[in-house]
Amino acid sequence: MKLFGSLDPQDRRMLWIILSLVAVVLVLLAVFTPREDPNQNPLPDSNLAGQHGAKAAFTLLEQSGYRVQRWDQPLPDLAKQTLAQQAGPSTVLILAEPYSNEEADRAAIAQILQKGGRVLATGLRGGMILPGNEVTFSHDISFAACEAQPDGLSPLAGPNSGPIWIIPNSSWKETRPEMRSAYACAGQPVVVRYPVGRGTAIWWASSTPLENGSITRGRNLELLLNSIGPPTPNQRIFWDESLHNPVHTQWDYVRGPVWPLLLFGSLGFALLVIFSFSRRSGPIRPLPQTPRTTPIEFLEALGALYRSTGANSTALQIAWERFRSQAALVTGQRNQNLSAAQLTEAIERRFGSIAKSMEKDLLAAEEACSDDSLKPRTALSIVQSLRRHEETLRAASSHRAQNSAEGATLSQPRATPWVAVASKKAEG
Repeated sequence: MKLFGSLDPQDRRMLWIILSLVAVVLVLLAVFTPREDPNQNPLPDSNLAGQHGAKAAFTLLEQSGYRVQRWDQPLPDLAKQTLAQQAGPSTVLILAEPYSNEEADRAAIAQILQKGGRVLATGLRGGMILPGNEVTFSHDISFAACEAQPDGLSPLAGPNSGPIWIIPNSSWKETRPEMRSAYACAGQPVVVRYPVGRGTAIWWASSTPLENGSITRGRNLELLLNSIGPPTPNQRIFWDESLHNPVHTQWDYVRGPVWPLLLFGSLGFALLVIFSFSRRSGPIRPLPQTPRTTPIEFLEALGALYRSTGANSTALQIAWERFRSQAALVTGQRNQNLSAAQLTEAIERRFGSIAKSMEKDLLAAEEACSDDSLKPRTALSIVQSLRRHEETLRAASSHRAQNSAEGATLSQPRATPWVAVASKKAEG
C-alpha cells in the first residue's frame, strides 16, 4: 500500500487497470485451457490408466506372481548389462507399439533372441523391429475392431481356444514354413509366432489385447499370458518403455497453456510500454545537475591518474619545461632551447652567484625527465626545488629592474642658472 500511495492518481489508475487485465487473462486461461484426456492418449504405456494404456495388464502380472519390471533405459544396455549372461527361455521382453528405427535397437533384440529369450512386439513398427520380419499393410483389413479367430493349433491360442478382439493396423506375409499364424482376421494373420536362433519372436497386429479398455474382451488376457509363457522361478519380464519416448524439440516447451501465456504477456507488456511513454510529453522529474569539481578535486584526480599509470617523469617534465621557459624569459634567452648547463651559465651572467645554488638541482631535473622508473617522492622533491628556484629568479629579476630604474633617474643632467634665466625671459 505504501507503493500505491507514492504514485500519482494517473499512475495508480493505470497500475490497477494492468493488474485487472492480468487477473482476467489468468482466469480465462484457467477456465478455457483444455485438459488432457487420458483416454485420448493412444500410447500403450504401462503407467497409463486410460483406455489405451496398459497399466491393468502390468498390475495383473505383478499380482499374479510374475517378475515383471519396467525398462526405460536404451535397449543395448539391456542386452549388454542384464541379458548378456542371463538370456534364455525364462527372459521375456514386451515391446508394445515401439517407436524406433535405430539399428542398435534391432541388434539388441536380435541378441536377446539368439540367446534364447522371448520377444513380444506389437503393431507395424513392432514387426519391423523384429529380425526376419514379414510385416506389411493389407487392404483386406479395415482399421476397426475385429473378432480374430484361432488359425490352426497354436500354443498361443491355448487349449480352450476362442476369439480375440483386436484392431489390426497391419498384416503378416507367411512366406516361410516356420512362421506359424495363431489368429487371423479376414483371412490375414494378426498373431504370428516364429523361432529366431534359440529364442521365440511373437508379433501382434496391434496392442489392443493388452490395453486397459479391451484386455477383458474375448480371450485377450489368455493371449497375453500364453505369449509370455507360464511363470517360472527364474522368469524375468521386461516391459520396455524406452521406445515410447518421442523425440523432443525446443518447441515442446511452448505447448499447452505456455504459448497463450507468452502471447498475452507480450501484448500486455507492449501496451504497458506504449501507455507509459506516450501519455506524457516531457520528463516527470528535472534532470540532475552535474556538479562541478573544485580545483583541489581536479588536482587530486590528475595526481591519481599519474599515480595509476606510473607517469612520474611526465609530471616532472611539465614542471621542468615551465621553469626553463621562465628562466629563459628573465635571462633574455627567449625562444632558446637551453640545456641545464647552458641555463646555469645564462643565469650566472645575468644574476651572478645565485646560479651556483641552482646548478645541481637543474642538472638533476634534466636527468630525471628521461627516467621512467622515477619514484614519486623523488619527483616531488625535484618539483619543489624547481618551484623555489623559480621564485628566487623572479625576486632577483624584480630587484634588478628596480635598481636600473633608480640609476636612470640619478643620471639625468641639471639645468644651469643662466639657462633657467634665459628660459624665463623667453616665456615673458
